[in-house]
Amino acid sequence: MKNRIGKLNYKPFSPLTIPEIDIIMTQLKKVEDGQLNSTEQRALSKGAINKSINEASVQMKRLFEDIRNNGNLQLETIQEIQTDIAPVLMESAGNPDVHYLFEQMQASDAYTYNHNIGVGIIATYIGRKLGFSKENLSTLTLAATLHDVGKTRIPESVLGKRGKLTASEYEEMKRHTIYGYELLKDIPGLPPSVALSALQHHEREDGNGYPLGLTGIDIHHHSKIVAIADVFHAMSSHRVYHRAMPFYQVIEQMNRDMFGKFNPTILLLFVTQLMSTLVGKEVMLTNQQKGTIIMIDPYDPLKALLNTSTGIVDLRMEADCRIERIIG
Repeated sequence: MKNRIGKLNYKPFSPLTIPEIDIIMTQLKKVEDGQLNSTEQRALSKGAINKSINEASVQMKRLFEDIRNNGNLQLETIQEIQTDIAPVLMESAGNPDVHYLFEQMQASDAYTYNHNIGVGIIATYIGRKLGFSKENLSTLTLAATLHDVGKTRIPESVLGKRGKLTASEYEEMKRHTIYGYELLKDIPGLPPSVALSALQHHEREDGNGYPLGLTGIDIHHHSKIVAIADVFHAMSSHRVYHRAMPFYQVIEQMNRDMFGKFNPTILLLFVTQLMSTLVGKEVMLTNQQKGTIIMIDPYDPLKALLNTSTGIVDLRMEADCRIERIIG
């Protein structure tokens, strides 16, 4: 397992041995002394990244409004996203504290536009962790950023409705996948996965998605990634009809959906990598005890090892205790 405190040979679901405890205490001292890996100390300041994300969201709003008003998507719009917006998403996805970026994209009145930026960052983050080539990653970033472009053809009365959609409104909302595909499929030089991600990001591995009810074998790899990013960011955001779920509850829900809805290999990698960014962070447990995460179990990333005021707490051995929220 590799995380912010290096490589640890940690056996899941077994008591800690003395050598393992020695390693943990050594690594814990590094966390307490601030001796983190220099690679993990890179990236722009939080404020600078937030500023770039806000600017990208404003630009995305303008582009989507242009598409809505014109009724079509021009090649120039694609080029503007690739030139101005994609680099921001690439840089943001490289931030070791990527989970904090979601705080900047939670305003319900701008959800439609912030969501595209958020999904772009998350999908790019996953692509990086999967070892995508530069070209493949660039295509994935574009596909994720445009996955909801079909919503520009959904009536604003439906898109921004406060309250539950009627059956007919919900059916119309689901058609954004088809509208997005239609807007993207004939643009010259555009990789097929961009249009397919717009069409397939609500498909599910077990065939219970829409619009075509495809199963995993027929869903494009980029679409599988965008689907995970889409749901994760949606649950993490304030929307007109619900508040954002706490970060750790989102992780728990995604973990429950690992087998059935989403590709388990991609989702496990995402959850494990995202949880590893929390090493060294202070959290509140459900028993109201505070602790600092010092290790993540790669086989069950929700079960962390923590340093608390009463000593080391191993959540693998605490059936009735879990992380409630991240403090800092």
